[in-house]
Amino acid sequence: MCPLVKELKTRPDVNVVVCVTGQHRQMLDQVLSCFNVNPEYDLSVMKDNQTLFDITIGILPLMQKILNSEKPDVVLVHGDTTTSFSTALACFYMQIPIGHVEAGLRTFDIFAPFPEEFNRQAVSIVSKYNFVPTAVSRDNLLREGKKPESIYITGNTAIDALKTTVCNSYHHPILESVQGSKLVVLTAHRRENLGEPLRNMFKAVLKIVNEHDDVKVVYPIHINPIVRSTATEIFGNNTAVQIIEPLDVVDFHNLLAHSYMILTDSGGIQEEAPSLGKPVLVMRDLTERPEGIEAGTLKLVGTNKDRIYEAFKDLLNDTALYKKMSSASNPYGDGNASVRIADILTERDTAPFIKV
Repeated sequence: MCPLVKELKTRPDVNVVVCVTGQHRQMLDQVLSCFNVNPEYDLSVMKDNQTLFDITIGILPLMQKILNSEKPDVVLVHGDTTTSFSTALACFYMQIPIGHVEAGLRTFDIFAPFPEEFNRQAVSIVSKYNFVPTAVSRDNLLREGKKPESIYITGNTAIDALKTTVCNSYHHPILESVQGSKLVVLTAHRRENLGEPLRNMFKAVLKIVNEHDDVKVVYPIHINPIVRSTATEIFGNNTAVQIIEPLDVVDFHNLLAHSYMILTDSGGIQEEAPSLGKPVLVMRDLTERPEGIEAGTLKLVGTNKDRIYEAFKDLLNDTALYKKMSSASNPYGDGNASVRIADILTERDTAPFIKV
């Protein structure tokens, strides 16, 4: 959302009020600092060992007070977090229009990913403006009965953010430590993958690094203690897998840019990596981003150890396959989504829209 916040603040006829909930405190603050965004409100709902119940009931009454005070003409929420769902629910109760950024993504399995698939479907029910990244997302909403005039294909603001974060002159000790090797970035943390699926992912990675001396894996590990204990259990002290603390957005995006390939169960990385020309193996059974698979930038490999291992090995050994995946076009936008959204909200027509 930061590129959109900054774009809206350039518009003299828009009064922008930023509210964060603090749902992911450790990751939030460094992003705000990077983009120089200073929230007017910070709900600080984060608690140790918080549950989805804690987040939802923590946000609702606090958001009610802010909405009563600010009386906004429209409230923008992003994607599929419990923050977005709770805020959309509060706005619905108060009959305040919602603009949903990154709308229309679907797996059509309410538990995959959990709770994100429910969150984004629920937000769509009440949103007035649906800013979708692609024609596939638009068609998902049309099938659900959304009015065509409420849907705008803008691309994804996540692509806009890369303009700020990625630079050619970037240096970091991690990059120096893996110099001369094929750098593979690993991210894994989804709730539905905790337990045996996560072990399968890690075992596949471990098998690869034990067989390929030229492969080094860097894993910015999630703060979830279950994820951390599983990583320690499987990887132990293997020097080919560097387990590091979560990176700030600039470091992480540049790490992706310098990687050979990416293994992930995340969502946003499936959009960012194609912009950087990096093949992605998606360690999930379903994805809400089928456009990347169709374009050839992503491959859905599930959570089976052998399937992950074989797909991983193929990308390391098959030069033609690697070139095909790394050179496929990015279907998620051209980096101008924020301008388009701001134009729609201010009823301007200055930015070229994505034609489909």
